[in-house]
Amino acid sequence: MHILLTRPLEDIQELILKFQELGHVVSHMPVIKIEKVNYKSINFSEFSGIIFTSSNAIKYLDTRLIDKNKICFCVGSATEKKARNVGFQNVISTDGNVSNLKELILQNFNHSYGKLLYISGEVITNDLDQDLISKGYDVKRIINYTAKSIENLDEKFIEKLKLKMPEIVYIYSQNSALSFLKLIKNYNLGDFWMNTNLMCISEKTSSILNEIKWKKIFIFSPGEEEFLLYKI
Repeated sequence: MHILLTRPLEDIQELILKFQELGHVVSHMPVIKIEKVNYKSINFSEFSGIIFTSSNAIKYLDTRLIDKNKICFCVGSATEKKARNVGFQNVISTDGNVSNLKELILQNFNHSYGKLLYISGEVITNDLDQDLISKGYDVKRIINYTAKSIENLDEKFIEKLKLKMPEIVYIYSQNSALSFLKLIKNYNLGDFWMNTNLMCISEKTSSILNEIKWKKIFIFSPGEEEFLLYKI
């Protein structure tokens, strides 16, 4: 099976290797690039817990002054691995989506325990902080990275892609969907996807790409990529 992955290489390298080991052909076409956003100094002692919804949030955070015994909530195995690699000891993770993470926080962190620090990118699919605040939690959100669209692709890659279009393409965010749609239009690829299955992280993300004709559209959570192969 031919699979197209659209995340930056450092976020998707392990999955590329896994798919290749399973005998699949993998094309890598990153549609966004991640850049650090400067943020104000944080007094980490004010917070009893910390939330990460991506490994980039950890990558672009100065973690040297954080008590690594604080409870740390993560979405996905990649984010959990990153958190443990920088020294966090008390990590609770879900392989599901942000909605599952919210339930995990509600079950494991009473709002009476203190404030939560939520580190995230500029654009988020779910307003996790607002959802928790509505439940009585004290949450401070800090933005420490942003996603920029990639506007130019290698022409040889495009020609090779046209000769063998992927059976599956994975899209991980609304930013990625917007950038992917723009690239499709810029390179006149709009009519090439009728036999491709679109895998999106949420319905909001897939709705951005509804104007393209796909074979089927699936909603998935990170960690389910391999499982989805057996649905095709």
